[in-house]
Amino acid sequence: MTFPRLAALRTVARFRARCAALGADLPCDDAAQSAPASPLAAPLAVALPGRTASAANRFVVQPMEGWDGTEDGLPSDLTRRRWGNFGRSGAGLIWGGEAVAVRADGRANPHQLLLNEATASAIGSLRKLVLATAREAGHPEPVIGLQLTHSGRWARVPQVRVACPGPEADLSDGAGAPGRGPLGMPAPRVAFRHPLLDARVGVHDDTAVLSDDEVGILIGDFAAAARLAQEEGFDFVDIKHCHGYLLHEFLAARTRSGAYGGTRLGERTRLLHEIVGAVRTAAPRIGIAVRLSVFDAVPHRPAEVGAGGRLGPGVPVDYPAPYPFGFGVDVRQPTTIDWDEPLAVVGQLRAAGIRLLNVTAGSPYYVPHLQRPALFPPCDGYAPPEDPLVGVARLLDAARRVKVAAREMTVVSTGWTYLQEFIPHVAQACVREGWCDAVGLGRLVLSYPEMPADVLAGRPLDRKRLCRTFSDCTSAPRRGFVSGCYPLDPYYGNLRGYVRARR
Repeated sequence: MTFPRLAALRTVARFRARCAALGADLPCDDAAQSAPASPLAAPLAVALPGRTASAANRFVVQPMEGWDGTEDGLPSDLTRRRWGNFGRSGAGLIWGGEAVAVRADGRANPHQLLLNEATASAIGSLRKLVLATAREAGHPEPVIGLQLTHSGRWARVPQVRVACPGPEADLSDGAGAPGRGPLGMPAPRVAFRHPLLDARVGVHDDTAVLSDDEVGILIGDFAAAARLAQEEGFDFVDIKHCHGYLLHEFLAARTRSGAYGGTRLGERTRLLHEIVGAVRTAAPRIGIAVRLSVFDAVPHRPAEVGAGGRLGPGVPVDYPAPYPFGFGVDVRQPTTIDWDEPLAVVGQLRAAGIRLLNVTAGSPYYVPHLQRPALFPPCDGYAPPEDPLVGVARLLDAARRVKVAAREMTVVSTGWTYLQEFIPHVAQACVREGWCDAVGLGRLVLSYPEMPADVLAGRPLDRKRLCRTFSDCTSAPRRGFVSGCYPLDPYYGNLRGYVRARR
């Protein structure tokens, strides 16, 4: 199964024709406008406690998981290099920069940043670096948040490198000992037992499930991290509820007993609201945002191994029916989206006074084609089961649905990188037509951080630096390398020992 490369389409007319052939409903302008005429150049009001901040434009740098901090959770020179690029991007809002763990057992990799008393000033210096590099580049100072997370099922302890596994590999140690995860590591902590994902991360018994008392401690950890972020001057914190990480998993905890799970949505959102309340008490001057996976899917695997060892297209694994283990999926037909609960959560956030919402979907671990449409799979993924344009349209439509349901919220959209040279044409149309308030760029910022500034200034795009979704920024960390764009950033491409995945 092959799909045309977007770069080969060349013209807006051919891009529109391809979208029409796929049934991918995407607005697209004939010409990209520069500031001040472009809708992307309009300032964006960001509601914060006691004040309203103004982002200079509608571009947002999305939070990404970093793999280049120290084992103590401190930023390294490479971390500072990435954050400096965020400031040089010209984006009006930095949504967290990257995911930062609120405690050690919540780190998704041994080199993820960790926010505590010992690391707070160093992480706060990243905010100052963004402001300094923005000023040096002649850009207005951006609004800057910090994404707070516990990786839950996908957490890894420090000092271990895991070779890139297949997507259906059982990562437990050889003995399969209860309570032990990949290569003998302690099993990660989870919200509930999952019949399809437990074996992948070495969860073998109920000891991995957080008790209600432990959840209470976790709430305090988020509050303490938010207080430190406030002291370091961040404008807001993002309470991460996406991509299969712990808080997102609680939204699907129908089979969990106790206070934080059950069949009723109110039981499964209790943790969200208690964290929001605790953060407001501990850090009353900081804004609160949520990045939310509004739908999910049954985990996928490669259908077959293609010629030359290439991964086959993704297909759903065999799943139990009914399927109560996903958020935003139909329990009876889990290959389809059910919008009732996601839009109900959006309504709860709105009622709770949350005004910053970043819309995403799925998980990079088991449905990467939903979460980040790409033509080339990561090493532990599968070939796309659909033209990635379909995935982009699905993500942008999700933001549109949320915006319609919550007009007073600031809605950031996700899924833009795959559009490549057509980003300005589609983005300005989506913002002008009210599909979203802002355009979130993730992987693209690693290869071409200055793209927002170039678009707003009316400069031609540097096509050689556009991310073509080779997925090396994911495959490299899976192999123990640091975060970065290996195909297009010479600094990373020249790192000794890195070999690109076969295409």
